[in-house]
Amino acid sequence: MPWRPKPKPNTLCKLREREREREREMGDSSDSVSVDMEGISFGGREHRIETSLGSVSVAVYGDPDKPALVTYPDLALNHVSCFQGLFFCPEACSLLLHNFCIYHISPPGHELGAAEISPEKPLLSTDDLADQIVEVLDFFGLGAVMCMGVTAGAYVLTLFAMKYRQRVLGLILISPLCKAPSWTEWLYNKVMSNLLYFYGMCGVVTELLLKRYFSKEVHGSAQISESDIVQTCRRSLEERQSSNVWRFLEAINGRPDITEGLRKLQCRSLIFVGDNSPFHSEALHMTSNLDRRYSALVEVQACGSMVTEEQPHAMLIPLEYFLMGYGLYRPSQSSVSPRSPLSPSCIAPELLSPESMGLKLKPIKTRISLQV
Repeated sequence: MPWRPKPKPNTLCKLREREREREREMGDSSDSVSVDMEGISFGGREHRIETSLGSVSVAVYGDPDKPALVTYPDLALNHVSCFQGLFFCPEACSLLLHNFCIYHISPPGHELGAAEISPEKPLLSTDDLADQIVEVLDFFGLGAVMCMGVTAGAYVLTLFAMKYRQRVLGLILISPLCKAPSWTEWLYNKVMSNLLYFYGMCGVVTELLLKRYFSKEVHGSAQISESDIVQTCRRSLEERQSSNVWRFLEAINGRPDITEGLRKLQCRSLIFVGDNSPFHSEALHMTSNLDRRYSALVEVQACGSMVTEEQPHAMLIPLEYFLMGYGLYRPSQSSVSPRSPLSPSCIAPELLSPESMGLKLKPIKTRISLQV
């Protein structure tokens, strides 16, 4: 039997205590936006849904009468470790929670305190993971939804949008994948897969994952200390069930190329990618194959793949303009009710172009200077 790390019983307590500390820090900020932080506490409303392809955990935040925003994280992450940077950004939080009820879907076995998935359970493919999402939507009685995913999660949501076009209003993708793995990526993932299977979430695997997520500026080096967000992510990875991560990695490493289906997407797409992301060229390739009338690319300088954690403020203005196309605004900007159903058919065609979002260049590049 391969060695498996044991889950730590105080994992939830530690994460919730860190969350409370972050809330207190935000409350002391003089320029913060007023946000009901109770609605985004890590406790949330956790649902464990039994689908035909196995159980999946969904954390729900906000008013269920509002339109739905579905999120899906990257490999070895969940909504806490992948999206908390974005949702702890007060302006982004007020924009998203004012307009949406958030449904955070975790990959099987990636939620907080997850048990090891039985070895007897069959491995799921990316198609299976996409099919799981539609069962989750049906469970909650949701129609068409907005989607936000990071890297592997972005691939799963894009595949979902291709298979179930009427269920997706728009895609917000961070460092997305769309091609089958290159030989380099396939070998990289295979090494990581073998390490996970035989040695669990060891130090080498953790370092490989951190390089996947973050730029050198925050990951640190001999001269630069590791940033707080990387240290927090490192602790989170140590608490993952390695066999569950291995299962998700096997699905992603066996993914098919979905480039051909990109032009058939009927929803608008907003893509973010850090210019230091190992998947930067993949994001450019994806953008070039999407319908240019309905898509825009934002490149974030000095940032890795996980823009939601490393540079969440860089996402705010593009998100605002993107959501304006659906008649959605930050609370102080409009009295439009967020309870109204979103319908792309109600959007004037001129609002669907990047130029209408206040963007003169395409691809768009946000230049954020780092203060060292």
